[in-house]
Formats: sequence, C-alpha cells, structure tokens
Amino acid sequence: MNGKACVVGAGPNGLAAAIVLAQAGLHVDVLEAQGQPGGAARTMELTLPGFKHDFGSAVYPLGAGSPFFSSLPLSTHGLEWIHSPSALAHPLDDGTTVMLERSLDQTCSLLGIDGKAWDHLMRPFVKHWKEFAPQILGPVSFLPDSPLLMARFGMLAVQSAHSVARRFRDQRTRALFAGLAAHSFLSLDEPLSAAFGLLMAVPAHAVGWPIPRGGAQSITNALCGVLATFSGKLRTEAPVENLTALSNYDLTLCDLTPRQLLKVGAHRFSESYKRQLASYRYGAAVFKVDYALNAPIPWKAADCSRAATVHLGGSFEEIAESEKAVRNGQHPDRPFVLLSQPSLFDSSRAPAGKHTAWAYCHVPNGSKVDMLQKLEDQIERFAPGFQDCILARRVFSPAALESMDANLVGGDIGGGIMDIRNFLFRPTRRHYATSAPGIYICSSSTPPGGGVHGMCGYHAAKMALMRMRRN
Repeated sequence: MNGKACVVGAGPNGLAAAIVLAQAGLHVDVLEAQGQPGGAARTMELTLPGFKHDFGSAVYPLGAGSPFFSSLPLSTHGLEWIHSPSALAHPLDDGTTVMLERSLDQTCSLLGIDGKAWDHLMRPFVKHWKEFAPQILGPVSFLPDSPLLMARFGMLAVQSAHSVARRFRDQRTRALFAGLAAHSFLSLDEPLSAAFGLLMAVPAHAVGWPIPRGGAQSITNALCGVLATFSGKLRTEAPVENLTALSNYDLTLCDLTPRQLLKVGAHRFSESYKRQLASYRYGAAVFKVDYALNAPIPWKAADCSRAATVHLGGSFEEIAESEKAVRNGQHPDRPFVLLSQPSLFDSSRAPAGKHTAWAYCHVPNGSKVDMLQKLEDQIERFAPGFQDCILARRVFSPAALESMDANLVGGDIGGGIMDIRNFLFRPTRRHYATSAPGIYICSSSTPPGGGVHGMCGYHAAKMALMRMRRN
C-alpha cells in the first residue's frame, strides 16, 4: 500500500500504530513532543546518578500477554522479560503475606479453603488465554469469537469486586482480590470493578507479571527498533500544535487523550464530535514517589521480597474504604499503595548494593494534596525501618506527572475513567475514528484502555487501513 501516515505521540500505543501502518507499506513519521520517546514507558535517573527509575509503568502482565507485542521480534531488539519468583505480594498486619504465584495450582494451594473458588474463577480464562486475550484487549464485541468464554467473563466482569469477593471465605483471599480490583480506580462496590480483579489475576497465571531488564525504556526501544526496520522515522522534541501542519499525510493517528486531540484538531472536527470530546471524563489520579535506597525494603513478611509488585492496604474493607474515598473526591487517611521493587530482580537498575523502588497511591484527579507522609506510613506499616533506607526520593504530584506527559491529564494514568459508559464508548461511539476523514485517535482513551499493551494503537491502525483501502 502506498501513502504517507503520521503518528502524533511515541508512547506504546503510538509506536504500535506506527508499526502496523509501516507493515502495510506506508511511509510513517512519528512525532513526539518530549525529548525521549515512550510516554509513560520511559526510564530515567529521577533521583541520583546510576539509579534508573521507571517514570510511569513498571510491571507488565498485559505487555507480556499482548497479542500484538507477541507477534513482534521485540527480543531481537533487546527486550528481555524478567519474572520475579512470585507475581505479587499482599502483606497483612499479622506479619504474613498473601502471595499471587504464577502457577495457578500453587496459588490455589496457598489459598487453602478458597483454593477451589479461585480455581473456578480463574482457570477457564487462564487455560484459554490465547483466545481470551485478543477479545478482551479490544472494543466490546457483541459477536465474539469465543461466545461461551466471553459470556462467562461478561457475567463476572459487570459485577462489583465486592460481589465477586463474596465467593471467598477467607479474609486473606478477599484482601488479595481487593488489591487486584483496585487497579480499576473505581469504588469496589461499583460495576466493572470485578473485571479488573480478573484482568490482573488471569495474566499473572497465564503469562506472569514480568519487568523488562533495564526498565520500561527497553520496551520503547524495542518498539522503535522494529519500526526502524520498516524505515519508519521518529522525531523527538517535535510537538504538534495544530493538525493543519499534517495535511500532507493520508492518515494521521493521534496517541493523545480527548483533551489534547481537541486542542490540536478542533477546526477539523464537527461540532457534535467536539462536544463529545469536551465532555470526556477522566478518572482518579496518582501521587507517585520514586526512591533510591541503600538496602532492600525491610519487609516484616520476608515473602514480600519474592515479588516485584507489592500491594499495601491490608484488608478488603480497608482498601474498599480508601478507593471509595477517592471516588468521592476525598483523600484517604490510609491510602491503598502500589509498590514496585524492580532492582531486587534486575541489578542494572541501581549501583552495586543499592536499590530502586516506586510507590503510588490514588488521589482525586488534579489533587494538590501532599500525600507523602500517608504513603510512607503505609510502607512503614508493613516494612518498619523503610525510611532509614532512603537515600533520595522524587515526588510526583498529579500536576508534575502531567507536566512530563500531557496524556496524564490531572494525573490520570489510565486515559479516562473506566465506568460502564467509558467502557462501551471510549472515547465516543466512534472509538478510534473521529468526525474528520483520515484522522484517528489511538491512545489509552480508546479500547481496551490503559496499560502497556499497544492494542489501542493496533486496533486504531487496523481501522485506518481498512477505511483507506475502501476509499
């Protein structure tokens, strides 16, 4: 296919879209506003020299499980997945921890009286991951390829995490599921919050929760390497202020959220489409801290050191209270904290004998409240002496995150709230298409939503190519 395409934004979705277009034979230019490609998938020295920190995402169940990423020779371009011995640790106040193991059988055994319930919930999707993943990582289809499997998932996914957690008799299992479901940024009594519990646990058993050697930048660099094999061109420090400047391209795909798309392309869109973009709803934000440490985190529960990811929030009830507060525009006293400790398993992240970690908690969109003390109190609760390990820290408020990646609107790392309306019509009923011929949106504000998997860009590019062929 002949033609020229431009992709605005070099995050994982923008790069995925660019690769699909280049594979189809188009000449592709990628324009990135920042000096370093990757968007939220970048690695930087954010604290001290020699300490490599992931600016945004750090652990990649959907990256490893992405149908599109899996089709690319990313390992040839330097991407190496590292699996910590356990996918996830969820410590409790009694000094023990609930572990999410990669092995479904092992996890079921550790969950004791809830083992059968966990198995019944997860195994159908783990067993059929290769059929399941392409169908959940795209727009909702009312004629799915695997109707029985997707009907089973749909009946669970529309429920609240609270409803699904009733299947478990042990408070430990309920706590584990609460932490997984809290990735939704929804209140745990809201519809669809259960979907995130499943979509975190299932890939843990199917493909793991790996980290990339060298940090998130390794994913970006590998995608850039693949694009270069098709002669795709990437320009950094090339912000696009107006889509008029790109009128010489046959296709323009924007790895931008609705707010940015409206800003750069309003003159190209219909009035009704502009109203829809303007009314798009963003979700809660994160307050994030990166740490340079002089020692590993001193967890009370030693098993926490077996996992690259740790959920800090105690019981189901406590996590539910924290998430409900955020959904109501409040700041919880005991926030649910997500923590990553990659240097335990990847020595390239820090100088010899030193370590890195990052942690974040949920806050209302655009929050200006300093949550540092409350966040660190939660870490100290499960790892007494943590603060004695800190050599340096870098604090990112929601505004600071947005200043480094304009797609993180108000500190929202998911590209928009994932309630029923945005789940079905994200960002509008058109999904990737806009009201302007040849212009598409391919960010995490399109299906399937947030996460480093490239599938938003993949589907947007496929739609663009299909329509281009028709014309």
